[in-house]
This record gives sequence, structure tokens and C-alpha cells, in this order.
Amino acid sequence: MDKLYMYINGEWQESASGERMEYFNPADQMTLGTIPRGNKVDVDHAVSAAKTTFEGSVWKEFKPHERGSILFEVARRIRENKNELARLETIDVGKPLAQSIADVEAAARYFEFYGGAADKLMGETIPIEDGMIDFTVREPIGITAHIIPWNYPIQITSRSTAAAIATGNTVVVKAAEQTPLTTMKIAEYFHDTDLPEGVFNVVTGLGNEAGARLSNHPDVNHITFTGSVPTGIKIMKAAADHVIPVTLELGGKSPNIVFADCDEEETLNGVIRSIIQNAGQTCSAGSRLLIEGAYKDEFLLLLKDRLEALTIGPGEEEHNIGPILSKEQYEKVISYVHQGRKEGEIVTGGNRVHIEGYEEGFYIQPTVIDKLTHDSEVAQEEIFGPVLTVFSFDTEKEAVQLANGTNYGLVTGIWTSHLGKAHRLADQIRAGQVFVNNYGAGGGIQMPFGGYKRSGFGREKGFEALKNYTQLKNVAIKYR
Repeated sequence: MDKLYMYINGEWQESASGERMEYFNPADQMTLGTIPRGNKVDVDHAVSAAKTTFEGSVWKEFKPHERGSILFEVARRIRENKNELARLETIDVGKPLAQSIADVEAAARYFEFYGGAADKLMGETIPIEDGMIDFTVREPIGITAHIIPWNYPIQITSRSTAAAIATGNTVVVKAAEQTPLTTMKIAEYFHDTDLPEGVFNVVTGLGNEAGARLSNHPDVNHITFTGSVPTGIKIMKAAADHVIPVTLELGGKSPNIVFADCDEEETLNGVIRSIIQNAGQTCSAGSRLLIEGAYKDEFLLLLKDRLEALTIGPGEEEHNIGPILSKEQYEKVISYVHQGRKEGEIVTGGNRVHIEGYEEGFYIQPTVIDKLTHDSEVAQEEIFGPVLTVFSFDTEKEAVQLANGTNYGLVTGIWTSHLGKAHRLADQIRAGQVFVNNYGAGGGIQMPFGGYKRSGFGREKGFEALKNYTQLKNVAIKYR
């Protein structure tokens, strides 16, 4: 069992109350260890440390390229410990080891990308009139809060904190209480660098306790949150009380639009990867399949055969699909499956899988549901499991209407060999990312990521994310 501690102001600390809570291995629901149950006192301590450091001279005098060097050092440590980190991510989250290895690589790349960007965030000069020079500068926004979800802890911790530190902020991370291991490893790597104390802080505890206090803290200047729509709404309301900006990456009900002229093999692989990754517990999962009508039966039959050939089991054993995180999450997924069985037709899957030696784990077959009405709750709401709903279309207009026909707008995949068709659809799709003949682009470290509608707002990843963590100041100087 791992007994973890919070990381505040350069020190490993117990919670003020001394209370602890368990976290579990999804493969068998056995206890992995305990973390401090942080509360208001602990969050206040972390924010105070971040504020003192941000306002102090040591961090202010850190040059941009020196911040970048720290981030490169963390990236190096991540790569050196790739196998250990991947195993920790797998036993913590449940995903297959190959997926965890990809997550670790993405984490290293975030630190490298923002390490390289640290000294390249520049302002502009603006022509006004003769005798006056006007220019803009981007300054750090201050103390940034980062509330991490349980499904991709190492990636999401890395992508937001690296951008925030690159731009000169100090950060307080609320680790996911279900999956804290790799977030705490990132803290360990920062601890071994020359980063000033108080720049990087991690608190642990429940979302409705430590997370709620962090999102409502009067000294926090920006909140980055990835998670559910209801929690995102609460965070927006809390931020409004202090008039601070938020970056919200919320739910998704993302479609793959499949035309009859697609590359069949590439499309099958893309559709499958997008729904089985992390057992479908992914905000950007391709959970809706829209198929050109004349091609539907043929494609569905091929998809059914491929899905039924996949293996299911503990992530460390390198199966294609790992477990659902928890009983609570499994019951949510299976309730949607039962509803889909009543309202539509199960093409394949739909049942729990019992694995010898891992009987307490929650494993489910990849599931395809056809013949639902488009306004069905199963077709409209984020399920967060390996459950795919299927619809057909006959025209491009119908494809766009179906694709845009939910309250979400995070990602869309378009599969066709006709480039003009792909461009026409991409122009009309209301989603933050549109992929043509691929889905995900290898992690997309450089590509802005975020949603339309209830999928949130603001953008993470790429240079665009740096704007989240800066304030723009305009300076006008009259010199004659």
C-alpha cells in the first residue's frame, strides 16, 4: 500500500485533520493506498504558499528560459521513469498498459512543448500616431487552480500545469481522489528541480471538500477544470463570486461520420480506438456512429466482428479493454445499456464480463446499440463507457444535422476519400476539434483542444492554452 502525502510549499504534508481516505485498483477493487483527506485548512495553506511565492522576488526574477529549463527537466524525469509511471497509471486508472505508455509520452511532450514556449510568448507593437509608441505585454495571471479528473491524471496534470508555470504563474493542483498516483509523481519530480518552493503545490481530498474550497478561494486567479457538466457549472458559479476566468473542458457525445467511400480498414480501426480507449471513459470518446445509409449494414457487421474479437481484462495483462473505474461508474454505464436494450437493439455486447481472479472488478463488453430514436437519452447523454450508438444518414445535410444534434460539441471524426465533402462538413460541424480520416492525431499536443456548447469553453493544448494563464497589458508612451 502507498501512503501518499500532499505537497505544499516544497514539503510533503499530512492533512490538518489527520484524516485519510483510500484509493483502489479498478482491476480488482483492492485498496492501493491512502491519501490525506484535505479540507479548507489545507487548501488555504496551499493557496497562501502559492501567493507568497508569486508575489516574492525569487520567482519574479526567474527568467522565462529558466522556467523552460525546469519544465524540460521534468520531461526528462518522466521519460527516465516511463515504465514505472505507465504501471502506476494502469493500476490506478485501469487502462491497458499500452495506453498508459502513450499517456506518459504525452505528458513528457507537454512539458517539452511548454518548456520550449516559455521564452517565446511575445507582445505586439500597435501603430497609433506619430510621436507615440504603443505595445502589449503578456503577464502571468497569478495563482492558478487545476482540478484534475480521474481518467487521465498524468496527461491532464501535465498539460495545464506546464502551461501555467511556463507563463510565470504559481499553481495549486487538486489531485483526483480516485487516481492520485502519477500526479504525486509529478510533484516528486518538481521537488527534485530548482523550482522555488510554492510554485507547484498539490492537495488531495474529496472534490466536494478540497475541490470546492479551491474553486471558491478568493486568492485564486484562474481555474482550469476537466470533468462533468454539473461540476463545471458549480465551478463557474464559484468563480463568478470572485470574477475570475475559468477554462472548462467538460463532457462529450462525439460522432464519427462514416461515408461509403471511406478507407474501410482505417475507419474501422479509428472508430474502435475512439470508443474502447480507457474503456470508453474519455470525454472525447467517439460514442456516436453515423453511417451513410447504403453502407450501414456492411460496416456494422465488420465492426461487430472486430469488437467481439477484442480481449477484456486487467490493464497490466495487456488486454484491449480494461475495467470500469468503480462500481458507481459501472452502474451508470450498465443502466444506460439496459435502457438502450429496451428502446433499441443491442448489436453486440451489453454484458458484464467476469474475469477469474479479478471477480470484484467491473468489466463490460464493448456495446453497440442500434435503432434508437435520436432524442433518446442513451443517444444524447454522455455514458462514459464503451457504449456506441448508431444512426444512418443519406445526405451530407442529414449527417451534419445528426452530428450537431446534441448539447455537446467536443470532437468529430469524418471518414471519406472525398476531400471536398470533408471540407464542407468541417465548415458546418459545431465542435472544437474536427478530424478527417483520423481521430486524435497522436495526442495532439500542439493542437488547441476544447468544446462548443455544453462541452465547455476555453482551449487547452498548443500555444492557445498559454493565453489562459496570462493577462494582456497595453502600454502607450508619448515621447514627443
